[in-house]
Amino acid sequence: MSLNRSEKEAVISEVTSLAAKAQTLVIAEYRGITVADMTKLRVEARSKGVNLSVLKNTLARRAVAGSAFDVVADQMTGPLIYGFSEDAVAAAKVVADFAKTNDKLVIRGGAFGGKALDVNGVKQLANIPSKEVLLAQICGLLMSPMSRTAVVLGALAAKKGEGAAAPAAEPVAA
Repeated sequence: MSLNRSEKEAVISEVTSLAAKAQTLVIAEYRGITVADMTKLRVEARSKGVNLSVLKNTLARRAVAGSAFDVVADQMTGPLIYGFSEDAVAAAKVVADFAKTNDKLVIRGGAFGGKALDVNGVKQLANIPSKEVLLAQICGLLMSPMSRTAVVLGALAAKKGEGAAAPAAEPVAA
């Protein structure tokens, strides 16, 4: 289906606004994926805050021109799905997880922080824990010294309590 000029401009402006807000772009080839599987992927992506779009490559190249994602413009060939996310790892995680279960989805690359990522770079980005998990790990690290100190002080108090109770028990027995 051919788009007229105003429709193309609307698509370009929409993708440009997505690219301006996003931290990560993941590009994957979707040749051979069934409609049902593509729907599952889109539902999963939407729930994680990832915007997945099938775009004409020329429109996508124009939309990302001058942005941090311009570094992957040369990879925009063939039937591609574009995943933009404001969360640094969400797009990579959604696409990589889906690619594990569906061999028809082939990750081609991506961009993060103005740098192009190859397939391994996208997979490494996908393996980074989510923001919530990282915050929980930091909280655990900060709480660890305090909880260890509390355990040691509690053990010392219990030991002193046993030591004071034992002499009191001896005179009664004698």
